[in-house]
Amino acid sequence: MNWQKAIKEYQMYLKIERGLSKNTIDSYTKDLEKLCLFLEENGIVISPFAINSTVVKQFIYEVAKKVASRSQARIISGLKSFFDYLVFEEYRETNPTDLLETPKIGRKLPDTLSQDEIDTLLAAIDLSHPQGERNRTIFETMYSCGLRVSELITLKISDLFFEEGFIRVLGKGNKERYVPIHQDAQKFIGMYRKEIRSHMQPKKGFEDTLFLNRRGKALTRQMIFMILKDLAIKIGLKKKISPHTLRHSFATHLLQNGADLRAIQQMLGHESITTTEVYVHVDKSYLKTVVETFHPRRQS
Repeated sequence: MNWQKAIKEYQMYLKIERGLSKNTIDSYTKDLEKLCLFLEENGIVISPFAINSTVVKQFIYEVAKKVASRSQARIISGLKSFFDYLVFEEYRETNPTDLLETPKIGRKLPDTLSQDEIDTLLAAIDLSHPQGERNRTIFETMYSCGLRVSELITLKISDLFFEEGFIRVLGKGNKERYVPIHQDAQKFIGMYRKEIRSHMQPKKGFEDTLFLNRRGKALTRQMIFMILKDLAIKIGLKKKISPHTLRHSFATHLLQNGADLRAIQQMLGHESITTTEVYVHVDKSYLKTVVETFHPRRQS
C-alpha cells in the first residue's frame, strides 16, 4: 500500500469511526502531504509501513525551520495519530513518532472583545445594504449562542425552537446540543426571516438553511470572516479578531457575570471541562469571586 492509499483509508477512519469534521480531517491530511513532499524532494523511497523514526525526525527538523512551535506541535500530533492508526490496523508494529518530543508552547489564551467593542462592531453594520440585516443577525446569533462559524453556516430553520427558547446545534463530530438563545437574537432572526429570507429563492438542497448568500446557497466560513474583518477595519479595531472571537467573548462575558463553568461547557459543546477552563485564565477575577462568595470563612 502506497502513501496515497494509506492516507485515504485514514481519512475514512477519521470520518466514520472518529466522527471528525471535514476541516479537522483536511488539517491532518495536509500535514501528511507535507511529509510525502519531503520524502519526494529528498529522494527517499519508503512506504508508510517502513518509515522509521530517523526519517520522521529529519522531516520534523525541516519543518521546525519554517513554522512556529505551535504549528510544529500540531504536525507532530497529526503524525502520531496517523501512525497510531496504522499500528491499530496492524500495518505496523510500532509508531515511529513515539519518542518525538512535542515543543512546549504553553496555553494560548483566546482573544476577546469587551461588551462595548461588540456593540460598536454591530452598530457599524450598514443596515441600508441588502445584506446588512442578515449580517447583523448572523453576528448577534453567534455572540448570543457562542456558536462556532461551522455551526452558524449549517444552522437550519428547523433547528429553531423559539417557544422553548433554544436552538439545536450540530457541533464537532456531528454531536447535537441545544443552546439557549437570547430574546434579542430571536427578534433579529424573526425580522431577517420576515423581511429578507422570505423574499429569497433558495437553491435546491438549501431550502431549510437559515442564512443564505445572494445566490440562495449557504454562506462559507471565509465569507463570514471577511465580513467581520471589514467591520473591524471600519471601526478602527486594533485587535486581531475572527468569528471565533465572538464565541470566546460569549464565554468570557458569561463567566464574568457569574455563570457556572459547567453550564458554559455545555453551551459551548466542549467534550472536556479542561477546554472550558481556559476562560478562567482569561478572567482571573472569577477565581477571586468564587472564593469570596463560597469560602466557609467568608464574611457575612
